Amino acid sequence: MNAMDPRPLYARAAEQIASLIGTVRPEQLDGATPCTDFDVRVLLSHMVGGTRRIAVIGAGGDGLAVRPFAEGVPDDGWSAAYDEAGARARAGWADDARLDALVRVPWGEAPGRIALAGYVMEAVTHSWDLSEALGRPLELDPELAEFALAIAGRVLPDEGREDPELPFGSVVPAPEGADAYERLAAWMGRRPLVTV
Repeated sequence: MNAMDPRPLYARAAEQIASLIGTVRPEQLDGATPCTDFDVRVLLSHMVGGTRRIAVIGAGGDGLAVRPFAEGVPDDGWSAAYDEAGARARAGWADDARLDALVRVPWGEAPGRIALAGYVMEAVTHSWDLSEALGRPLELDPELAEFALAIAGRVLPDEGREDPELPFGSVVPAPEGADAYERLAAWMGRRPLVTV
């Protein structure tokens, strides 16, 4: 049995996202993100929807029945919607037994701890996406990016990404001296919006 418990990292990733969402100004909602199909509003919808999905999975429900996008959230309601979804996720994963239970996630069936680690990877990647779209308003936690990058390297090989259903492009070169977030973004096939 793997002793990894991704819940503390997931909680930190969720706190980071909540802080970022708190910086979003109304005029930024239509702005571009590194997810080429998402503007900021759609990215927020996906972050809330994905959190709702992993909350249901943690509670033992069918997360795949939960649409990974939140509908009907008013422009000034993203923080509240994310906070509510995050509280449900924490409650859903509170039972230690859920870490070893087999759960269904979009990429297959896995023990809960592996599934939740995958959602840490997604949450951290999307926190970078949102940070880029907002002009990097906050310093991001580098330990979260290192964990997400390690998971991505194991579960998301560079080969086979030409599948149009896969939401990640081919690996792109990371800039020289890249930090953990830039390396993660490059592995996920993203390019930065902010240049320094």
